Amino acid sequence: MLKKLGSLILIIILGSLIWAVFNIEDLCRKYIYPAKYSEYVETAAAENGIDKYLIYAIIKTESNFNENAESDVGARGLMQIMEDSFEWVKFRMDDNRDICYDDMFVPEYNIEYGSYLIKLLYEEYKDVPTALAAYHSGRGNVSEWLADPEYSSDGKTLDDMPEGKTKHYVKKVMTAYEGYTDLYS
Repeated sequence: MLKKLGSLILIIILGSLIWAVFNIEDLCRKYIYPAKYSEYVETAAAENGIDKYLIYAIIKTESNFNENAESDVGARGLMQIMEDSFEWVKFRMDDNRDICYDDMFVPEYNIEYGSYLIKLLYEEYKDVPTALAAYHSGRGNVSEWLADPEYSSDGKTLDDMPEGKTKHYVKKVMTAYEGYTDLYS
């Protein structure tokens, strides 16, 4: 009886190891690229015509899904919304709800505002990396870079960025976006 029990345990352990070997890549990817707050991301993506995987990639890069994240410069929540960006988006959305900047720690509102912001930037620049650069460094900086032939050959998209942090940020979001797309599509 004890021998049969030992054999059964060994079979279960071996079966689990075999399953893990064949599924380790997906398990690791889902750990690296979580899809948390999906109800809010799905809604915001649909309402704003944005790929949900881009929203996940921004959240992953900005806060690693920490809804209480606050940067040294005061950006808040999952998508790290700055106060001036919050005010601009609230105005552009014509949002009369009683939502204030402190509400950017609420995942539903943060994702709604951050997604609307990336939508506005994409509509303005018609290019995801350029919109991401504006999300990170501001529209004023990106407009200056687009006007400089050293950084933009066509005045519409960025060929390069003078700010290393922004360049790194855009690359990081685009890598995460590719990871989400590859994993979940």
